Amino acid sequence: MDILIFTTSVEKPEQVREVRPLLTSVPAITGWNFDLEDCDNILRIEADDISPRYIESLLKTAGFDCRELEY
Repeated sequence: MDILIFTTSVEKPEQVREVRPLLTSVPAITGWNFDLEDCDNILRIEADDISPRYIESLLKTAGFDCRELEY
C-alpha cells in the first residue's frame, strides 16, 4: 500500500464532491481525503500500485491542478 500526497487547487467542499466520483471509481484507490485547511489543499491517497501522474491527470480532467509532493 502506498500513500501519495498532492497539492491541489481544490478549495471548497463542493469541489471535493465534484472529484469524489473520479476517485471512488478507481479500484486501486483504497482511501482518500482532502485537507482544505492546509495552504496546499492537500489530497492524500492510499492506493495499491498507482502512478502519481495518473492521479494528476484524473484531477486535471475535472479542471483542477494537482501535483505530487515529495515527502
